[in-house]
Amino acid sequence: MTSTEDGAAAVRIARDAIYAETSGSSADISYPDVFERPAGVFVTIRNYPSGDLRGCIGYPEPVLPLIEALVRSARSACRDPRFPDLQEEELDFVTIEVTILSKPERMTGDKQQLVRDIVIGRDGLIIEWKGRRGLLLPQVPGEWGWDATEYLENLSAKAGLRRDAWAESGSAIYSFTGEIFSETSPNGETERGRVSTWTS
Repeated sequence: MTSTEDGAAAVRIARDAIYAETSGSSADISYPDVFERPAGVFVTIRNYPSGDLRGCIGYPEPVLPLIEALVRSARSACRDPRFPDLQEEELDFVTIEVTILSKPERMTGDKQQLVRDIVIGRDGLIIEWKGRRGLLLPQVPGEWGWDATEYLENLSAKAGLRRDAWAESGSAIYSFTGEIFSETSPNGETERGRVSTWTS
């Protein structure tokens, strides 16, 4: 469990890295020792106050120390290929959200059991099939009012697959949890567990 203090530090670090990326400067970043542990993480940038997605990039797997994955994700989120590059003058009009992930674990059992095992609001999901991979963060299905089957269908679509690909015998579904920390306003206080509007 990440403390609220460490979560606030993660958001501050992400904003500092985003500032460095957009301004072309270097960032002198200090961080808690616990950030040396490997962890998956996503950084989401949203327009304020609309909450519209402005960028979201991350590492699903704990392949890097959290601090490195966090800084890389923050910098990359500025250049999310789905959007124009984030500009320095936008920084006072966006909020930063950090989601720290648990290690993804493959879900077992038949596909109908899989539907029963998913807990909306707790489980993030990854699908892998035919060389494609898609991920949705835990907060997404609750925001859109999806049930477990709709969640899996949208996960499949996120990977560029047919919506029923999750039910194919060869598909692999992994679940993970996420601790969410987000700014209440640009450069504002950090709160835990705010629902994200990220859907794409």
